[in-house]
Amino acid sequence: MILVRQEIGDVLRDFRLQKGRTLRQVASKASVALGYLSEVERGQKEASSEILASVAEALDVPISTIMREVGDRISVIEGLQVFPDVVPDDLVASMETQLSLH
Repeated sequence: MILVRQEIGDVLRDFRLQKGRTLRQVASKASVALGYLSEVERGQKEASSEILASVAEALDVPISTIMREVGDRISVIEGLQVFPDVVPDDLVASMETQLSLH
């Protein structure tokens, strides 16, 4: 079973580490309790959209980027070969044909 909160926590931790920031630094900048953010990163607590937005801002990462990464990871876990944001080849061909007619 996929736990979305676990994937969110993993993504937040990965971005934090990529930015070279400590848990304490991010928690302070996001005005979130250090222990709570730690639990979110470990997938033990679910963060509200407000908390996610604050942490994203503290990391200087758009919330859309965080959520896209979460979605991509879940797609991999589900075993999808193509991520949902990929346009099928037949649709691209159809669009190109229509554009060339104009």
